[in-house]
Amino acid sequence: MLRTMIGLGLVLILVLSYAVFSATVDSEYYRYETTNESVEYALELESENESSWFVSTSSSPTWVNLTVVNAPNDAELVITSTSSTWFHSPLLGEDGDSAFNCKEFDEISDSCEEAYEHRMMIDTEEVVMRGRASLDLPINGVGYIRADDAGLAEADALNLLSDEKVTTTWLISIYVDGELVSPEGIELSFSLTEHQLVSISEFQIDPVQETLYGIATLVGCFFLLIAVPMMVYFAGIAKARLDEENRLEDPAPNE
Repeated sequence: MLRTMIGLGLVLILVLSYAVFSATVDSEYYRYETTNESVEYALELESENESSWFVSTSSSPTWVNLTVVNAPNDAELVITSTSSTWFHSPLLGEDGDSAFNCKEFDEISDSCEEAYEHRMMIDTEEVVMRGRASLDLPINGVGYIRADDAGLAEADALNLLSDEKVTTTWLISIYVDGELVSPEGIELSFSLTEHQLVSISEFQIDPVQETLYGIATLVGCFFLLIAVPMMVYFAGIAKARLDEENRLEDPAPNE
């Protein structure tokens, strides 16, 4: 039994090594990297006496970020994109590294609303409104594409960036009781996280590392398969030997 299990383990190790080698040599997946830079835009007032700003952009963005300082309490902040919908949720950008971003795998969170216009109440001296202009671009600047060769993968990545390119005018307004307030003393900072293709490369894994991981996994599994039955076996032998010794030391009384 032991020889059979060892032989089976060696066969599995060889098969695993070949699978890792094949995946490394001929991968169908390509890794593309984008700039993922935050670009700040200068906002222009529509009127000197009214808190209404605008800016025109043309890029492939993921994040939309607006910071408002010194706006009146209980005022309403309104951001409008004139030509494309975007997503907003109060949870966006919270919780640090594990930040909520509206999309997990292929599912879009119910708390993220898609619209041309989004609103938010101002209740502190400084408020930040975040949104997602695209859910398909990689928010960390790294994505993967399945393609037959590097040329097709690069074309697909460029097409993705082109399809997600948004040319629009952003309108930002602050209202109190339905009326625009004075912009005096109010400070705004508006930025988009934008993406441009930097590089593309074939996805590769380290065959030595993956083989070592596979061997360690197989050894661990076979150790459990062998060790547990052997422990039970030797425990049974020890118990039988102890019972025999007790029987010999304390023979049954004669009838």
